[in-house]
Amino acid sequence: MMEAINDDKLINNKIFSMILPITVENILQMTAGVVSMAMVGRISSIAVGAIGISNILFRIIWSIFKGISTGASVFVAQSYGADNFKKLKDVSEQAFILSIAFSIIFQQILYWKAESLLKVFNPTKDLLAYGTLYLKIISWSLPFAAVILLVSGILQGVGDAKTPMKVIGILNVVNIIFSYILIFGILGSPAMGLKGAAYAYNISYIVAALIGLYALFNEDGILRKLEGKFLLKFNAQESLQLLRFGIPTAFESSFWQFASIILTRVILTYGETAYAAYQLGLQAEAISYMPAAGFGIAASTFIGQALGSKDSELGKKYLKHLVKITIGITLVAGGVLVLFPKLIMRALTDDYEVIKIGAIYLFVMGLVQVPQNLSSLLNGGLRGAGYPNAPMINSGVGLWVIRIPLVLLSTYVLKLPLACVWIIMGIDLICRFILSIIIFKKKDIFNKF
Repeated sequence: MMEAINDDKLINNKIFSMILPITVENILQMTAGVVSMAMVGRISSIAVGAIGISNILFRIIWSIFKGISTGASVFVAQSYGADNFKKLKDVSEQAFILSIAFSIIFQQILYWKAESLLKVFNPTKDLLAYGTLYLKIISWSLPFAAVILLVSGILQGVGDAKTPMKVIGILNVVNIIFSYILIFGILGSPAMGLKGAAYAYNISYIVAALIGLYALFNEDGILRKLEGKFLLKFNAQESLQLLRFGIPTAFESSFWQFASIILTRVILTYGETAYAAYQLGLQAEAISYMPAAGFGIAASTFIGQALGSKDSELGKKYLKHLVKITIGITLVAGGVLVLFPKLIMRALTDDYEVIKIGAIYLFVMGLVQVPQNLSSLLNGGLRGAGYPNAPMINSGVGLWVIRIPLVLLSTYVLKLPLACVWIIMGIDLICRFILSIIIFKKKDIFNKF
């Protein structure tokens, strides 16, 4: 049940009880991604590229489930704030039905059409073969990934960030252990290389999904405590409401993935070494933006709960504290990217050219982490207040009006160096931050209460 909170100290405690587990969760995920990519980096740069192009397609599908999960999380938060537990149960039921149905459909599409879909990147013959192998294997993890996202969304909606942290922590530990065993052939296992990385990915998601379901439905689980049985019975009205919220969020996520297809083709024109540096740079960049990404989730949860309880002052206080903390953390984490880019890249690869290219990328991204993370926070607040279209518009303008046109102009018309692509990405993030402030002020969300 939602409790009244007005004291600043209590608000801070509430915020940290939410964001610290999310931050730890993101750091664990980041660490596992870096470690896994570092292991793959020891196979070959083509293996790194294969994972990169496969993940773009996988995440386009993943964005659909992220949209459903985010919609469920916001509706759960609002229902929890209003003490409407019937609504909470109904939303959760429909979210499970939609996630399971869509995951089965898209898993089959990815498995049978992997090679055809990857050709959109115009890869070399070897890169296409490696990518097809990897994507076909990890496609089987899609239903389990959908379940994990939904479990996290429901639990975070009621303010429980610790359980998702534990689930993701287990996922990452299992992934690292099995990646090491299966990639390099440890403990009697044959050395499988890239195939081993894919199998480890699947194993970790299966384990985490089962643990997540147990967390929701055990005797102390939130869905077990609700009145009435949890039935997977389709309700068109509830599902459509969930989709109306989830689809803009899914589009927001997919905008980046579709843009990544174009960016991948652009960066590959500079060579596979450049693309490997970009992929490793993305992993390393998570040092900065992943810890602060939790504040966007926290903003959605707390503003959603405040909306449910019709307490605008509480929502304002949450936002004020979240902004301060986000700036503080980002200045430290972003500073690491600016000051030690080469050192970070050396931890991921021993290829000199990859280090050199990736270090420039990290430096530029480090400079724009504060506006990037504040934009994420404001977008989270807009979602929590019931405005999913606003973040979608923000993302669409940044990517398709600024980033992609300028990158294409820079690369194919002006023939500028790769560093100009990194600078354009930074300009995009700054423009999105400015736009998010304008939209947030225009919506005036706290007068909605």
